[in-house]
Amino acid sequence: MRKNAVIQALLTAGLIASAPLTHAAGNLVYCSEGSPAGFDPGQYTTGTDFDASAETLFNRLTQFERGGTQVIPGLATTWDVSEDGLTYTFHLREGVKFHTTDYFKPTRDFNADDVLFTFQRMLDKEHPFRKAYPTEFPYFTDMSMDSNIAKVEKVDDHTVRFVLNEVDAAFIQNLAMSFASIQSAEYADALLKKGKPQEINQKPIGTGPFVFSRYQKDAQIRFKGNKDYWKPEDVKVDNLIFSINADASVRMQKLKAGECQVTLFPRPADLDSLKNDANLSMPSQAGFNLGYLAYNVTHKPLDKRDVREALDMAVNKEAIIKAVYQGAGQLAVNAMPPTQWSYDDTIKGTAYDPEKAKELLKAAGIAEGTEITLWAMPVQRPYNPNAKLMAEMIQSDWAKVGIKAKIVSYEWGEYIKRSKAGEHDAMLIGWSGDNGDPDNWLGTLYGCDAINGNNFSKWCDAPYDKLIKSAKRTTDQAQRTELYKQAQQIIKREVPITPIAHSTVYQPMRKNVQDFKISPFALNSFYGVSVGK
Repeated sequence: MRKNAVIQALLTAGLIASAPLTHAAGNLVYCSEGSPAGFDPGQYTTGTDFDASAETLFNRLTQFERGGTQVIPGLATTWDVSEDGLTYTFHLREGVKFHTTDYFKPTRDFNADDVLFTFQRMLDKEHPFRKAYPTEFPYFTDMSMDSNIAKVEKVDDHTVRFVLNEVDAAFIQNLAMSFASIQSAEYADALLKKGKPQEINQKPIGTGPFVFSRYQKDAQIRFKGNKDYWKPEDVKVDNLIFSINADASVRMQKLKAGECQVTLFPRPADLDSLKNDANLSMPSQAGFNLGYLAYNVTHKPLDKRDVREALDMAVNKEAIIKAVYQGAGQLAVNAMPPTQWSYDDTIKGTAYDPEKAKELLKAAGIAEGTEITLWAMPVQRPYNPNAKLMAEMIQSDWAKVGIKAKIVSYEWGEYIKRSKAGEHDAMLIGWSGDNGDPDNWLGTLYGCDAINGNNFSKWCDAPYDKLIKSAKRTTDQAQRTELYKQAQQIIKREVPITPIAHSTVYQPMRKNVQDFKISPFALNSFYGVSVGK
């Protein structure tokens, strides 16, 4: 998450300008919560990054229907799967144009070469572009796609074949996820020739409904409607502006004043006031999410299961639900939400029991006053509206059992980068589902392959890993469900995390916003959206 490098390069390129937010017809202003770390979706894992890149500037071979989990055609119009489930052949959409900007003018339409470049760069560390601009692709590796894709082949200009080593029951859904956004091979070649490959992350070129215009960190991102978009009916605004402000109260004030038309993550305390505003609408839905506490099992004393178990039962989760979520969340007891198929409803929550926690800690040889760090997110997320308050409540709970927690926080991009590097002891984090498949929780968050990625606990349990990998290799849903239930039991027993809550997602907007859909994956997409009078 090289934010400083990104901003310095933008300053050098003269792309940052402070322009006022305008509200002429055809403009949509979105009050967003944070600055993206960059604009190359393959490098990132958070909704903040994907909203500003994948959902706006790019397309994928397959994509999710707007507001739903069903996979529909994207840059591929159709696809065929071999009988053994190992070969996928994609037939590509013709006549799709890459963006024309002041820094790049394409000479050809989208074709198979772009698909090959996108995936070869992620697969091959010796790829010329990867060597010129070394970076990692956390989602791709967390989901074991780097080891499971045997090869990607160009059949002809409009046909591409993927060959897998093993069956992946969620492969088509995975390709619809943000990280699989298709890049321009021609643009990448041009950047290599200029000796500026890093600009793929600063001056993006995609095929999506909006074209990148300029970015000012912590202030705004400007996009223009793509007049050459292959699905013209989806481009209904001339200008899309992300007005960035990490303070939820400021975002709500701007929304009420009409300075933006859509925002996100209201504080629970603001819900009644927003619902009672005659100019606003407040659609909501049960969140496909989980807010949780991750224990870094590579750090002492959290390497001991009894210590993790003690810290888990020392947290008064009911009190947190009341104070932090204020009625807009439900208690979590498992490693994924109950709306996910294969959820094991026989798993019960750990009772709040500080006395037993003290006994466990004493038996584990943990001295009273032992210090650990507790990391708290600096921004609101769909799964956690107030990480600072939550951390303070956990700090107080742990103090009652003799553990001194020092609360630590960083700017959001730095928070993710440092925690993936394992600097934390315990940390608040969470997840909104990406593709409707259980592997997106049980593999992406807790699997061995996700260490240094989204497995913030650094927990690797061989029997667990065997179960989730076996589940991914079968297409029989009943069989997969049984394997995933066994995996959930192991997580419950080993306590790499403390599940805390599933939040209700509210999406405040002006009443003149038309056809905005709440994403089950906590993404914000503005194609197909218009602003009336």
